[in-house]
Amino acid sequence: MLETLVEQDIEILLDERVLAEFRRIGRDKFAVDERTLDEADLFFKRYATVLSASATPTVNVPDPDDAFIIAAALSADASLFVTGGKALLALESLGRMQIVDPRRMFMRLRGLASL
Repeated sequence: MLETLVEQDIEILLDERVLAEFRRIGRDKFAVDERTLDEADLFFKRYATVLSASATPTVNVPDPDDAFIIAAALSADASLFVTGGKALLALESLGRMQIVDPRRMFMRLRGLASL
């Protein structure tokens, strides 16, 4: 899916906390090897804009950790936030930023669904 984002010239925005969490979950939960994680880091450094962590959380977000990531996305004027978090998905949107799950995003990228 990441290659498709690049091919379709979709700007990828990542909070620096997300990168750290991505690496931790990949290693600890899914037993992804360090070489693969390093390759993912290189991909993100090349094709994504890494946002500075927000110092001020967004209010009305169920998980305090997510509140900082949402704040970074909103400050960057992101139009779409992709997450698997059920509490965030239940919000559906914050301001003009839609919140969707990875499957819905994948289907949109393949032209099989709209947002």
